[in-house]
Amino acid sequence: MRVLHVLDHSLPVQSGYAFRSAAILREQRRLGWQVSAVTGPKHGRGGPAFEVVDDLEFHRVANPDATLDRLPVVNQWRVVALLRRRLRELVATQRPDLIHAHSPCLDALAAFGLGRPVVYEMRSSWEDAAVSTGTTREGSLRYRASRALESYALRRADAVTTICEGLRAEVIGRGVAPQAVTVVPNAVDADAFASATVDAAALRARYGLGGRVVLGFIGSFFAWEGLSLLIEALPRIRARRPEVCVLLVGGGVDEPALRAATRRLSLEQHVVFAGAVPHREVASLYAAIDALVYPRLPMRLTEMVTPLKPLEAMALGKPLVASDVGGHRELIQDGTTGLLFRAGDADALSAAVLRLIETPALAAALRDSGPRFVREQRLWSSVVPRYRAVYQRLAPQAGA
Repeated sequence: MRVLHVLDHSLPVQSGYAFRSAAILREQRRLGWQVSAVTGPKHGRGGPAFEVVDDLEFHRVANPDATLDRLPVVNQWRVVALLRRRLRELVATQRPDLIHAHSPCLDALAAFGLGRPVVYEMRSSWEDAAVSTGTTREGSLRYRASRALESYALRRADAVTTICEGLRAEVIGRGVAPQAVTVVPNAVDADAFASATVDAAALRARYGLGGRVVLGFIGSFFAWEGLSLLIEALPRIRARRPEVCVLLVGGGVDEPALRAATRRLSLEQHVVFAGAVPHREVASLYAAIDALVYPRLPMRLTEMVTPLKPLEAMALGKPLVASDVGGHRELIQDGTTGLLFRAGDADALSAAVLRLIETPALAAALRDSGPRFVREQRLWSSVVPRYRAVYQRLAPQAGA
């Protein structure tokens, strides 16, 4: 089986998208398939045409004139045109059995019509992601145009995969036959996380967290993650448990607002901004955290899409508290693998955190059930083989 993956970006960029892509490539290679990947011009400018990162091979697309990238519509058309040109070259030299294009839909549009079946993997809703970042608003011309392109790509693809049931329902609602949509959920390499040997006390000392109960978040700071709600809830939590503090690891566009909220509430001594860290060091930082908090806000994007980070926490046996948006409800069983609270409600967040801290038996049960759930249902080694049936249906001559 020869598969050519088309990606928006990849390692060494640090993102959930890049980590999922890398895991898929590695596991498919372990299955004995011949896999290669190409990233579009949005990955970056000025790099080599071919690059090996963490033992994975990536073909790149040159973008010689960035001035056109600032022009609306034209910039999206250039992504498709430049990527299609590179794909033609790779199809001719590598002769893949099929092309597997991953979100956004521009990657699929570039792959159509090249003489190979196309699998399109919808990992998010392109137009709703733009709303969540403030780039556009729901119902705007840009929103409707993006949605139309996404729907066109979904209906034209020979098969569709998604990362969760929420997105599967969205795809079917856009006119794709249910039997053509396969869920390949997010997962983790639990062994990679569990193998880390870390001096938790030293880590806590580095960030001034010694002797405290540490609530943590590791990821990108976007408004939809609801981290401002966590900061708002912290004084209420500390009113009863003054030893509680927050460790925020990562960065993003919402960081200035989070720092401003921290100053406004006089929490500078109780909210630590650790900055972004390489992914290989993430497991170490989990050791400094007592419980993870994922306060995503309710909106179309968070209702549909399941995140990756809670799985990492579960794999490491870390108890977690999360808002009850649809993406979390699909991933987390309330009271069994985590605690859910009413999304957007700081009082509900505070109550859930206090319940966890003040109920040692509950925390112990969550620490035990999380790794078990991951081992049984969410390892990449058991999830990635789901692609086999999809690929064989489109390219039966290629074998397993």
